[in-house]
Amino acid sequence: MIRSSPAVPFGRFDASWPAASRPDLLAEPVATALGQWGGTGLAESVLVVDTDPEVADTAAFCAAYEVPPDVSANCVVIAAKRGGVVTHAACVALATTRVDVNSAVRKHFGARKASFAPMDTAVAETGMEYGGITPVGLPGGWPLLVDEAVAATPFVLIGSGKRRSKLILPGALLARLPNAEVVAGLAC
Repeated sequence: MIRSSPAVPFGRFDASWPAASRPDLLAEPVATALGQWGGTGLAESVLVVDTDPEVADTAAFCAAYEVPPDVSANCVVIAAKRGGVVTHAACVALATTRVDVNSAVRKHFGARKASFAPMDTAVAETGMEYGGITPVGLPGGWPLLVDEAVAATPFVLIGSGKRRSKLILPGALLARLPNAEVVAGLAC
């Protein structure tokens, strides 16, 4: 039996669960990452909510589930190029802002060019669905840049790796993920 937890800090959802208890609502890399957190106490602070995939995009989602945009975070996959070498990374910013790819990200990586990775590349590399990509369970070695506003937000809503669900977790926890770095001015 799957037990629901009513401890959602914002929004209007029918139910929520500890994310690790609902691998059916998570992309495989996300479920694996949460499973590896067992015994650390971190996994218990991550909730998952089952939602309508037709309203997975941020603006529609926030309206449908009464989630304030300033607690909704987006994870985007970036391709930074330098000397013919492409570095993939993920960047997380609040939905009220945009990742500054052309300046902050490019300079951070010392890249000649930085851009959003093509959708098919982002999906293939992460093992997650487009519109649900999350920093939890990223490929090993990928840099993760977290805007300081996200890290300072008590709880944020972000993708689960699938379009049909979302994670709710402390913003500070994103800054503790593997290869994470909090970056001032990442988003504007």
